[in-house]
Amino acid sequence: MEHVSTEKPNSPSQSQDIGRAITLEESWKSRLLEEFQKPYMQKLKAFLKSEKKKGKIIYPPGPEMFTALNTTKFEDVKVVILGQDPYHGPAQAHGLSFSVKDGVDLPPSLKNIFKELESDTGYKAPESGNLIKWAENGVLLLNASLSVEKSKPMSHQNIGWETFTDKIIHLLNDERKHIVFILWGSFAQKKAQFVDKKKHFVISSPHPSPLSSHRGFFGSRPFTKANSYLKSHNMPTVDWSLKSY
Repeated sequence: MEHVSTEKPNSPSQSQDIGRAITLEESWKSRLLEEFQKPYMQKLKAFLKSEKKKGKIIYPPGPEMFTALNTTKFEDVKVVILGQDPYHGPAQAHGLSFSVKDGVDLPPSLKNIFKELESDTGYKAPESGNLIKWAENGVLLLNASLSVEKSKPMSHQNIGWETFTDKIIHLLNDERKHIVFILWGSFAQKKAQFVDKKKHFVISSPHPSPLSSHRGFFGSRPFTKANSYLKSHNMPTVDWSLKSY
């Protein structure tokens, strides 16, 4: 993370190196630039560069760490879906919480999300787990940590990312109104416990993981609840449909 640019995000082929320049969409850059100068982000940058030099594989690569911000502008956010950290398997993570790239097998939690999507909205569960369409439609798919070491879940917890992503949530809470926060599981619920429920709508349920999904995730209807709230406040709703190949 040498510096932040306002240019369009590079393709993965252009920058696989964590230490190279990252890109950040202008509406987020104008609000977050100071964060990159703070000591915690400097330590985070040094940590990531050190891990890379040691030969460790970090997911997602380079500028894909900021895909959520680069895809969904600050003023376009309608819904926030908060995850914990990126997937730690090869070719899975690409900077959007719960999402995987086209052609990658669906993780168990995502399978359950699609089951609830179909039950809630009637939209057929897609074969691809790529949620980029949601992000382009105003769903901020944000993980609390934006990187992880290969095969080591939560390996980049408490190195600084949480402070950065807390800032993102605080900005949305303070500067915007009528955003829907979909919080699956205790981690997400604690992460966003400061969200003002008088200004925003919070949907909480158990995590879609197979370990907890049957304790209240199924049947929670987060997708139609979100759109009902947005519609009631004259806000644009989310098109939750996804391409089925």
